[in-house]
Amino acid sequence: MKPPAPAAVGALLALALLALTHLPPAPEHSLLPLPASAPPAPPREAAAPLSAGQAHRRGLPVPRTRLQQEQAPGRGRRRRGLERDVPHIPPWLSADDLQKMWLLSSGQVVSKSRVPAHGQIMRVRLRAEGDVLPASPEGDCQDGRCGLIKRPGDLYEVLAFHLDRVLGLNRSLPAVARRFSSRLLPYSYTDGALRPIIWWAPDLQHLQDANNDQNSCALGWLQYQEMLQPHRAMPVARDTPCSSIPRREWSRLALFDFLLQVHDRLDRYCCGFQPDPSEPCVEEMLHEKCRNPAELVLVHILVRRSAPSRLVFIDNAGRPQHPEEKLNFRLLQGIGSFPAAAVARLRSGRLQSLLLQSLRLDRELWESQGGAEGLRPLLQTIDRRAQILLRHIQEHNLTVFEDSLR
Repeated sequence: MKPPAPAAVGALLALALLALTHLPPAPEHSLLPLPASAPPAPPREAAAPLSAGQAHRRGLPVPRTRLQQEQAPGRGRRRRGLERDVPHIPPWLSADDLQKMWLLSSGQVVSKSRVPAHGQIMRVRLRAEGDVLPASPEGDCQDGRCGLIKRPGDLYEVLAFHLDRVLGLNRSLPAVARRFSSRLLPYSYTDGALRPIIWWAPDLQHLQDANNDQNSCALGWLQYQEMLQPHRAMPVARDTPCSSIPRREWSRLALFDFLLQVHDRLDRYCCGFQPDPSEPCVEEMLHEKCRNPAELVLVHILVRRSAPSRLVFIDNAGRPQHPEEKLNFRLLQGIGSFPAAAVARLRSGRLQSLLLQSLRLDRELWESQGGAEGLRPLLQTIDRRAQILLRHIQEHNLTVFEDSLR
């Protein structure tokens, strides 16, 4: 066969090049199958269960739906750890709550500092996506961009925050569960364990006394009981410590602490139940002081300078395993009424389902505890305590008060 002329070959090459230039471009992110030898992804380390002895169980995936724009600050940003796509945002979480939760769950750690007398707590400064770093990242956190990283065993604080919001108390500081990987943190904070991080309120009011700096005012048990007396128009004289805190604030605190069995505020001496020998109140010989009520003081009684009449609930990692037969009713002593909205929610029979709806937003906590199935025993414990509290209210003819100011 006669070979083609050089001119014909040139024409064919030109046509081939022209055809290649008109082919559609290859996609930027082609989905290629992994080689058969690719190792599987390492399993995620499970967090310690919120309730001791509970087996870790993986829950079903959470349904995902786009948040409404007005409820999702920072729309379009990916927030690992805090679920941005849920059926709907629970109405008890405010826009301010969501902003702080997203800062805590995904903010970059830019500095750290120890908290005096709290060796296992780290205060960190966070940089949210899109923020401009301040001139000095070692600032005093007055701009509200800091959080406290606490121990893995304090994960109960995250549940406590959601309980506070579900009940409409709105006295706890925002909290989320998170794993940390920042090189600024010690290894014990970056070993894959899930830890709670609590928003740092920049204007908490502390006493100048180094031995009593976890209070905004010094208050003894007998003085506290006097403040609760209903015959007073004001709890105590204006020049008395804590005089700006109305009786209704103590009612909110007592209800919250009873459900969680937090003893450290109102009964750090464990006078309201028989403690085990391993309890800190026994090891530190505090329980012996119960024989002299004049020696008993309240701890973690804090307010913010911007709202001196509203208590701030901190250190809310109560006792999920505290036995029902040892419930501390001393936490309710002197309380004559409770907030109507919170009591109505306890009576509704929906407390567990509402808490599950709220906790789904914290995806790290949700997955680590095995979803609804894994959290159910813990929520049942809180629900049983709620029924006991309702029975206490009925048996003692206690009243409720409407709460227009939150």
